Amino acid sequence: MVDLKASVEAAAPGPKPARNVRGSLWHDAWLELRGRVIFWISMAILLVACVMAAFPMLFAKLGPNEHCVLRMSKKGPADGAIFGYDLQGCDYWSQIVHGTRASVLIGVAVTVFALLIAIVLGLLGGYYGGVLDAIISRVTDVFFGIPFVLGATVVLVAFPGHGIWAMTIVLVLLGWTTMTRLMRGQVIAIRDTDYVQAARALGASDRRIMFKHILPNAIAPVFVVAMLNVGNVISGEATLDYLGVGLQYPDVSWGLQLNVAQSFFAEYPHLLIFPALFLTATVLSFLMLGDVVRDALDPKLH
Repeated sequence: MVDLKASVEAAAPGPKPARNVRGSLWHDAWLELRGRVIFWISMAILLVACVMAAFPMLFAKLGPNEHCVLRMSKKGPADGAIFGYDLQGCDYWSQIVHGTRASVLIGVAVTVFALLIAIVLGLLGGYYGGVLDAIISRVTDVFFGIPFVLGATVVLVAFPGHGIWAMTIVLVLLGWTTMTRLMRGQVIAIRDTDYVQAARALGASDRRIMFKHILPNAIAPVFVVAMLNVGNVISGEATLDYLGVGLQYPDVSWGLQLNVAQSFFAEYPHLLIFPALFLTATVLSFLMLGDVVRDALDPKLH
């Protein structure tokens, strides 16, 4: 049986088994990425943002909303506060550092959960087809037709008093459709290839075929979209906070800081400029990273 399997895999035309394709694809992508300046700049910014979100006290001397003195309200850089003070007289640098956690946590958590949903539904619908695929496709179409920000706004307004995890659940429910569609399309394109047919002829189970042969060859474009999605989710979360339907005080986030600063920009521009810079740098880094990874994983561009 072992010899038969080896001979079938060697003789089968078309793409090689998933094991070889996966190693070659990601290895070649790494060789391409390590020579790209944009890749290293994006990685450096995101590494700082992730460490800042996980361990904010390494960067900030005060906790969130800690040691706020109203008499220092809205003052610019002074007395060791390099970013000045906010409306409550809190050290603005410390507030911005602590605001990193909400944005990065929601962005990453929403993308991870949405990616898991996309993998499961895309594999099942694309592989089995028929009624199951029709049901998954119609449900996907329904959720795809709901505008992301508008849908989240309606749900969050209907359920006040929400926190980070409530926002995460809402954004996951509205953010899994694009990756699911892409995953389904990739699975449909791969399920009838010669090496998948050979594995099926050798008696491999459906689960083994899906996770051993199809998933490794279908995941690359979905992974790229997931990386781009992190930046989009962070931007969406900040938009909801800015509109006043997202996180609420005493939570700290860049979107909340932008919401408060909009009425005072003319007199106190530092209140808006600093969180906007951090938000822009983080979102652009995720988008640029996803863009260069997409180029590295696409053999047509080499």
